[in-house]
Amino acid sequence: MPADAQAPKNSLTYAQAGVDIDAGNALVDRIKPAAAATARAGTMSGLGGFGALFDLKAAGYTDPILVAATDGVGTKLRIAIDTGAVDTIGIDLVAMCVNDLVCQGAEPLFFLDYFATGKLAVDQAARIIEGIAEGCAQSGCALVGGETAEMPGMYEAGDFDLAGFAVGAMERGASLPADVAEGDVILGLASDGVHSNGYSLVRRIVDVSGLAWSDPAPFAPETSLGAVLLAPTRLYVKPVLQAIRAGGVHGLAHITGGGLTENLPRVLPEGLGARIDLGAWGLPPVFHWLAETGGIETREMLKTFNAGIGMCVIVDAAEADAIARLLVAAGETVTRLGVVEAGAGVVYEGALS
Repeated sequence: MPADAQAPKNSLTYAQAGVDIDAGNALVDRIKPAAAATARAGTMSGLGGFGALFDLKAAGYTDPILVAATDGVGTKLRIAIDTGAVDTIGIDLVAMCVNDLVCQGAEPLFFLDYFATGKLAVDQAARIIEGIAEGCAQSGCALVGGETAEMPGMYEAGDFDLAGFAVGAMERGASLPADVAEGDVILGLASDGVHSNGYSLVRRIVDVSGLAWSDPAPFAPETSLGAVLLAPTRLYVKPVLQAIRAGGVHGLAHITGGGLTENLPRVLPEGLGARIDLGAWGLPPVFHWLAETGGIETREMLKTFNAGIGMCVIVDAAEADAIARLLVAAGETVTRLGVVEAGAGVVYEGALS
C-alpha cells in the first residue's frame, strides 16, 4: 500500500474480532519453564514448534509398542470455573489419561493438552497449564506441546474446556492384562476423593443440599465444599509401574466412570468375574454425604463413583502380600478387595460402611 494511501474505513483486526495473538504468545512464554521442568529421557524439543519430537531409544526402549490415551475431566470443570480454583484441574486432566495408560502396562512418556476458551485470560490459563505440568512431573511424562484456542462466541464469559492426550510405551509382549486367572487377588488402591467422574450427579446433589461451593463441607467443616470436591485425581503411575516391574501383576483397572461395576470386568477374560467384599474398606466421608443427601442406593454408588477405590490391581495370589507391601511403601493405601472367580461381572458381598 502506498505511504499516503488510507486504510479502508471499516478495516478490522483479529483482535477486534476477539482473538488476541499477543496474549497467546504471552501465555506460551509464561508456561515454558513449567513445561521444561517435565523433560525426561527421550524429550527432544520444547514448546513452540509445529510438532514435538520424542526419541524412544533414548528413553530406553528396544522393541517398543506405543499406547495412546485421551480424556477430559467432565463437568468437574464447572466447579473449577465457578470457584476460580483452577490450579489443580490440570492434574485431573493428566491423571485421567496416564492412569489409563498404565493399565495397559505402559509407561507414560509425553503429554499434550488442548485448552479452549472464549476470551483468553493469561493468568487463569497459565495456572491451568502449570497444573498440567505438575501432573506430568508427578507421573514421569513430559509436557511436550498443546493447543490454546481462543474462540469468541463459542464459550460463555469465563468458561473453558480441556482435553488431554498421552502417549506411553512398553516393550513388545509386556502388555496388560495378561494371565488373569481364577483365584487371583484383587487389591484396591484408595482414591483421593471423587476424582473426575460422576460430577453431573455431584452438582445435582449440591443443588439439592442448598449449599454453596464456599460453604464448609458438612463432613469436613474446616474445608469448603468446593475445595473438597476439587481434590485432584490421584496419580497411580509410579507406584503401579514399580509393582508391574516387580512381577506378579496380571491386570489393572482404573476406576473411573462406571465404578467398580463396569471397570473391573474390562480386564477380566471371558468366563471370569470378580467377587468383592464391600466391608473390606470404609466409604470415605464425601461419599457418605453424597449418598445420604442424594438418597443414592448402593448399586448406583458403585456404578457412578469410585467409592473410595481409584485403582484395582489384579495379582497372582502367591505374590499378593509382597505386592501390597511394595505399594504401601510407595505411598498407597492398599485393601484386599476380593478375588477373581468363574462367572461374569462383579458380585458384591456385605455392605458399604
